[in-house]
Amino acid sequence: MAPAPDAYPIDPNGEVGFTVEAARMKFGPGMLAELGGDAQGLGMRRVALFTDPRVAATAPFAAGLASLKAAGLDVVVFDACRVEPTSASFLEAAAFAADGDFDGYVSIGGGSVIDTAKAANLYATYPAEFLAYVNKPLGEGRPVPGPVKPHIACPTTCGTGSETTGVAIFDHVEKQVKTGISSRHLRPTLAVVDPRTIDSLPPGAIAATGFDVLTHAIESHTARPYRSRPRPETSTLRPPYQGANPWSDIGSLQAIRLGGQWLERAVNDPADSEARDALMFAATLAGLAFGNAGVHIPHAMSYSVAGMNHSFTATGYEAVDPMVPHGVSVVLNAPAAFRFTGPAAPAAHLRAADALGADTRGASPEDGGDLLATRLIAMMRATGLPNGLSALGYGEADIPGLVTGASAQQRLLTIAPRPVSDEDLRGLYAAAMRYW
Repeated sequence: MAPAPDAYPIDPNGEVGFTVEAARMKFGPGMLAELGGDAQGLGMRRVALFTDPRVAATAPFAAGLASLKAAGLDVVVFDACRVEPTSASFLEAAAFAADGDFDGYVSIGGGSVIDTAKAANLYATYPAEFLAYVNKPLGEGRPVPGPVKPHIACPTTCGTGSETTGVAIFDHVEKQVKTGISSRHLRPTLAVVDPRTIDSLPPGAIAATGFDVLTHAIESHTARPYRSRPRPETSTLRPPYQGANPWSDIGSLQAIRLGGQWLERAVNDPADSEARDALMFAATLAGLAFGNAGVHIPHAMSYSVAGMNHSFTATGYEAVDPMVPHGVSVVLNAPAAFRFTGPAAPAAHLRAADALGADTRGASPEDGGDLLATRLIAMMRATGLPNGLSALGYGEADIPGLVTGASAQQRLLTIAPRPVSDEDLRGLYAAAMRYW
């Protein structure tokens, strides 16, 4: 059960409230066949349809495209979205959007496709130098000036959550680290979640995206309490990532329960549509939660794990260029991170461990971090994930570079329930090298 609102300690000088900006969402098998009416309802006439080459060849994409065309819309397809986008691929998409005079955007694909559409929509609506809107310290962190064009996001993986958030992540290749653009204005206007889109995903991709769901949800539930932040001078300065709160707890805990119950089945039995449907719903719940509360250490650490490695080929991703899938780069840090954060928020970690399926009988809150980490490791082994960062080719000599990349993610690290120094990050990367 999620903690009651009055369970959050009050700081006389701290925040007193939280803001909920949940995305509109529709969920169910076959929903992509309604896409044309959805787009019409948002006033779209000339539509930029974003996808990637693999998704463009699937039946769900064909159904979505047919629905848009049947509604009489002028549709132009951009199918060059890159899995794990880069600054260069964002710029290519932005140029396409700027030249197309579009009044609406539709994205059908994983988080990479949805994020690419967000960035293209932004730069076509408010042209600027690329680093203008990129999060500090790698960019200027300039606020997005206002609303962008309508965007319907249709996820085809059970993990992104991007269909419900205002964040677009990319690989800053020159800096060897991932970063992103964050604004409530980038949140898609409508999320259309069709579970049938993941029927053809290979088990390795289900594992990677499914663990992204779990880490999103666990991080948002164990984030610093929203009341621990300073009170903003005005409501407009309240950040999108506000810390754990009674609203985010509802979605995060249920997403953790669904992941703990169904993830292993979804990976190990490709015919188990019930398990895959449950994961798809968990992904949306987790997105609603972390889009409000935020994520912290595992995600901050992941950006350099992915940014420094372009030679790894993950199971299920053999058809794309070598890279570390986002969910893999996140969850390999998670057991080490949750053992570190457990003492700072013991009750939250114990709730998460229990929801994930750990045996918490007789456990005290102080056991929460270890129980959570142990259960995650067992699930990782059962689904064939790499055994820590060393399985990606990392070693002790890489830790300074990994720390530099993670330390730049202060927007995320400040959401952690305890302060995180560079020395702490060095220890966390060392602990994440091998788990069994």
